[in-house]
Amino acid sequence: MSDAPLPPLQIADVQQSAAEELDRISAVIDELGHRFRNAGHQLALVGGPVRDAMLGRHHNDLDFTTSAHPDQTEALLKGWADAMWDMGRDFGTIGCRKGEWQVEITTYRSESYDASSRKPDVQFGDTLAGDLGRRDFTVNAMAVLVPDREFEDPYGGVVDLAHRVLRTPGRPEDSFSDDPLRMMRAARFAAQLGFTVDPAVVAAMTAMSERIEIISAERVRDELVKLVCAPYPRLGLTLLVETGLAARVIPELPALALERDEHHRHKDVYEHTLTVLEQSIELEDRLPGGGPDFVSRFAALMHDVGKPKTRRFVGDGTVTFHHHDVVGAKITRKRMRALRFSNDEIDAVTRLVELHLRFHGYGSGEWTDSAVRRYVRDAGPELERLHILTRADCTTRNQRKADRLRRTYDDLEERIERLSEEEELASIRPDLDGNQIMEILGIGPGREVGQAYQHLLELRMDRGPMSEEQARAALIEWAAQR
Repeated sequence: MSDAPLPPLQIADVQQSAAEELDRISAVIDELGHRFRNAGHQLALVGGPVRDAMLGRHHNDLDFTTSAHPDQTEALLKGWADAMWDMGRDFGTIGCRKGEWQVEITTYRSESYDASSRKPDVQFGDTLAGDLGRRDFTVNAMAVLVPDREFEDPYGGVVDLAHRVLRTPGRPEDSFSDDPLRMMRAARFAAQLGFTVDPAVVAAMTAMSERIEIISAERVRDELVKLVCAPYPRLGLTLLVETGLAARVIPELPALALERDEHHRHKDVYEHTLTVLEQSIELEDRLPGGGPDFVSRFAALMHDVGKPKTRRFVGDGTVTFHHHDVVGAKITRKRMRALRFSNDEIDAVTRLVELHLRFHGYGSGEWTDSAVRRYVRDAGPELERLHILTRADCTTRNQRKADRLRRTYDDLEERIERLSEEEELASIRPDLDGNQIMEILGIGPGREVGQAYQHLLELRMDRGPMSEEQARAALIEWAAQR
């Protein structure tokens, strides 16, 4: 995976791809186009669907813009759509589903942000050209009027798309002032499409990076997730760091650029981190659902964020980062909370960050079966992701060492698989449950039951499965010693 830009496209190929996609979706665009035109309104396919059609990317989510106002759009969709919703009515959007197609139709509009506001002031417009002029980038400011399929490209989007360049329809400063989230979108589209970003856009992002702070954490989070899950995340992340946006939305990432990797095999921990992210992506096919997998990727991105706070220089000139795994997990939890991630996502990522060094205690296979059981228990449902992160974290250029680490981890996975078959490691529990403990000890619910349960769990880890009689005897011995 490279951060180099992709080669340019031929405009003739772009146009041919668009024509084929319009034919594929003709059942929707022709019917809707006639409905709106017969009612005296314009309707145009716009934005992402037009851009993606030219790139040969097909999907069934279609965005339209129209001269009709929401009430008029709603009336025109009745009798045609299988289902409708209007959660976006305040923004001029009516959504619907028709068979396999999901459609959103938005009234021509213009919107801007107050300098201190997080919410746009929405005003409806009356021309397609005006609507296209307020869009984020030229490649998203192209439209196809339906049903006649007239192509509208007032800002040269098709040429920019062919050259794989992101530019704004007007001055980038004006665009980012109106909606600062567009700076995050520039990085996200670079990561999704493999595009370069026009120097004027990069300059505006750099100069205006503080404007991102008026945007809600939830909207920033959503763009960050899309970026991380894109085909070329390094492109987007590098842009965020170089423009200063990362320092405001995920400051732990640029902070890594100041830290030398302890093995001195990379320019810095920042470069190492991006390499680990890319290597983890290459291993996503190990996951049941494949990729992209946000939890796995974000854990790779955050796995070393504890290094800046734990860096220590030793007398011989080497650098240590003791306990950076534990510190990094705390930093990751704090950042993800600030970005309003769900508790499940936070728990999954922080668990991986905290455990990413555990394997290095395995040595050449010296772990006991008890230690292997604890590794599985502590990883819990994130075991497969932990396998990915641990393998991806090997970025040494020493091929002999890399091969040795790979073979050692292969051995650990084989032991896990063997023990799992023998003992059902994924659901390790004590050999007696809480009710049995209370019955044997003649006690009621309380702290002592939990302590007994934990003692039996530790025995289970150390010894493996026990019979009920063995577990009963161990429990009685524990109680007598207390």
